[in-house]
Amino acid sequence: MSLVQRLTEYISACFTGLWVTSHEHDDALAEIAQLCRQQNWRLAVWDIASGLQIPGQNNPTDAGGSDPLAAIRSINALASPDSSAILVLANFHRFLNSPEIVQALAKQISTGKANRTFIVVLSPVVQIPAELEKHFVVLDHDLPGRDQLEQIARSIATEDGDLPEGDDMNMVLDAAAGLTHYEAEGAYSLSIVRHGNIRPDAVWELKSQTLKKSGLLQLHRGGERFDGLGGLQSLKSFTLRAMRRQGHRDPLRRPRGVLLLGVPGTGKSAFAKALGAETGRPTLILDIGSLMGSLVGSTEANNRQALKIIDAMEPCICFIDEVEKALSGVSSSGDSGVSARLFGTFLTWLNDHQSDVFTICTCNDISKLPPEFSRAERFDGCFFLDLPSKEQRQRIWEIYLRLFDLDADQAKPKDDQWTGAEIRACCRLAALLDLPLTAAAQNVVPVAVTAAESVERLRSWASGRCLDAESSGVYQGSTPAKPGRKLRRADPSNN
Repeated sequence: MSLVQRLTEYISACFTGLWVTSHEHDDALAEIAQLCRQQNWRLAVWDIASGLQIPGQNNPTDAGGSDPLAAIRSINALASPDSSAILVLANFHRFLNSPEIVQALAKQISTGKANRTFIVVLSPVVQIPAELEKHFVVLDHDLPGRDQLEQIARSIATEDGDLPEGDDMNMVLDAAAGLTHYEAEGAYSLSIVRHGNIRPDAVWELKSQTLKKSGLLQLHRGGERFDGLGGLQSLKSFTLRAMRRQGHRDPLRRPRGVLLLGVPGTGKSAFAKALGAETGRPTLILDIGSLMGSLVGSTEANNRQALKIIDAMEPCICFIDEVEKALSGVSSSGDSGVSARLFGTFLTWLNDHQSDVFTICTCNDISKLPPEFSRAERFDGCFFLDLPSKEQRQRIWEIYLRLFDLDADQAKPKDDQWTGAEIRACCRLAALLDLPLTAAAQNVVPVAVTAAESVERLRSWASGRCLDAESSGVYQGSTPAKPGRKLRRADPSNN
């Protein structure tokens, strides 16, 4: 429903206090003026720079001037028995710290029902004092849709070859989703100046400014690809198939994301960063620790703002690393319930968001997460990344030997319990110290040895509960203990 339609309904129902949130005041004012012309309503607009103006008059009035109190009172002069009068107050949230103005607004909104005068506050944020909360209805001025973004592109691209066609145009419109009219014009113009035509990468560059302004998210711009990851074939196939289906524009059929559980160093974070490059989507890294604020309520406000930015950046990938550590305080009361409220907001967003955002959460110890986090419809699947098999390790060796320009024919160390991170560390140390691989391996102690009990407990939990990241189907347990190895006492929680 457009802003004009919503305003028509609320004004017809005699809601005399309306708060419109918009970053594009000119567009919002144009829509309100169009509505007033259609309905034969009288319109006045006030801002601190221009004072009170009545559209359509040859000589704008100075009534009210720069005095917000005089502007509020002036609307009664526009009232008439057979028509409604609307006063638009631009950026008026800046003046609501004055008790006189708050009282004048409350009185005018209450008396407006009798003479059909309406106050519309036009502001980019919602900052309503407690005294006025019950007097205002909040309406959103929606950002341009795909049709509007395409019209803006066609108005900017006036020369042959400036405007892409087909799938390329869809990629541009996907990149421009969430931009204002002003931002879209700037992004398209920048792309034409830089490349000679409109391209999505220039649009993404301007769109990423939103992240820099907020400081709540990071945009990953690495060059990782799937061919730099050995193994994980089932996980790669699942995510690519889900994200490349044409039905992703339908909110009911959009992929939601995956939860990656696994041994540290098996490629969970690397996969999340490579998926963005494979699918042509930006990868947004959400560090929940950066949302924590020192003031009461600031953490919750930061969380809502970060999720709003993620929705505006669609289509994209949202990556949260080691989510169990970020949400470790959910069950405690030491922070006055801040972590619990943050977690609840994030869970609601995971389940209800309609934006085209693919969420990837990595986890090393799922026992620290409440069960509702991994239930159905939060994610499309929970995958377990086990220690790499012999074939996987061979592919990983090939990747890193080539990356660090090492002799591929030299002897390799025993790597039965190594992860991909440990193979990379061995190759890097061999290149750094100018040593053969077998010598460099003396400096690498695998996590399967240093944290053997934790790794076995993790693999035991994942057996029958998670999907296998390497082969299709459910993960079916770890390798048995080696002969002669001392067995630890059974953990009752695994029975």
